[in-house]
Amino acid sequence: MIRLGEAMMILELHRQGLSVTAIARRTGRDPKTVRKYIERGVEVPVYGPRTTGRPSKIAPYLEFLRERVTAFPELTASRLTREIREMGYAGAYTAVKRYLAAIRPEHDPKPYEIRFETKAGIQGQVDFARFVVEFTDEPGTTRIVWLFSMVLGYSRFIFARYVLHQDLQTLLRCHMQAFEALGGVPIEILYDRMKTAVTGEDDQGHIVYNRSLLALAKHYRFQPRACRPYRAKTKGKVERPFRYIREDFFLARSFRNMEDLNAQLVDWLDTVANVRVHGTTQRVVAEALAEEQEELQRLPEHRFAAVLKLERRVTHDGFVAVGGNFYSVPDRTRRIVEVEQLPDLVRIVDRGVIVAEHPVLEGRRQYRIDRRHRTGRPQPRAPERGVATLGRIGDHVPLRSLAIYEAIGASLAMESRP
Repeated sequence: MIRLGEAMMILELHRQGLSVTAIARRTGRDPKTVRKYIERGVEVPVYGPRTTGRPSKIAPYLEFLRERVTAFPELTASRLTREIREMGYAGAYTAVKRYLAAIRPEHDPKPYEIRFETKAGIQGQVDFARFVVEFTDEPGTTRIVWLFSMVLGYSRFIFARYVLHQDLQTLLRCHMQAFEALGGVPIEILYDRMKTAVTGEDDQGHIVYNRSLLALAKHYRFQPRACRPYRAKTKGKVERPFRYIREDFFLARSFRNMEDLNAQLVDWLDTVANVRVHGTTQRVVAEALAEEQEELQRLPEHRFAAVLKLERRVTHDGFVAVGGNFYSVPDRTRRIVEVEQLPDLVRIVDRGVIVAEHPVLEGRRQYRIDRRHRTGRPQPRAPERGVATLGRIGDHVPLRSLAIYEAIGASLAMESRP
């Protein structure tokens, strides 16, 4: 005797056109049993002579699961199990997984893969993945965002953040954030041949790394290593989490803006991804990280502060454009300045003097204004009640006592008399 959920699954697979043999193979039931329940049609499910049989726990959620998989075919079984448990489902994860396996489209069998394991503290893997999102704060506008991810090879702990650029400054900054979150540094980090990491090969075929990345590696004492061309599976430990994040976190969610996207990601990493039992290692990821942290190299005493230098022109309203964003400079700064880009800081230098420092802005066409930069023109004496800002920032008018204006008015009135 089969339960309600299996009976409905058999009917659904039959409706989709699967043969009796294929359905039997998927459900693990004898073909005769499958044929019997197909022949019963709408009378299914029937529990024989029993009158007190319990319905399947998953039955009330089959339609919901089917709709979700139809809309988002790549959603994981664990994600959907969490969703229906929030709706009241009290059954087993395996029942959900078995049903989803039955209703998903069939795929060709994949070749076997050779799995490479690394010892604790030895390797991290880094890459970017492309996502397309429409923020609810900007309806109708789709944006491309990039997911930076660093995965430790031993524990499978994931550090990930969404960013709007793949430039060198972003790459360095994300490394620093990852090392601080992990509490240490692996001995080597494996990269795809991304342009910000690998600039090419020399005449002997040796890989040439970006000099700023090498400076970062020297500061944190790790060895960069590029995977072989056309061998993306070399970085499987970071490639698979991208798919996991897309299917278990990103799909079927809404995000107000970039900050909300990262806030939800961090919460998911802390409550789902990094506390789960990993399917390959069969260990809780966070517990494995606690073991691996003992083998990681210690963080250096000071943060990485290598500088990328470039020249910029100050706009007429007192801003310097860097990476598509705008940073204020003090009034009366020269028109041509030098910009020093640190991984997490923009420093502006005028004639060898640092005149402004700003934290790096994510995104484009955003403005960072230091109010101290807008002092206005020097006045012959200090205003009595401070300074008011009118029009654009930087246009200032001193506030005076009303008695002054009354005296001026009286003087003008006397002059106008015949």
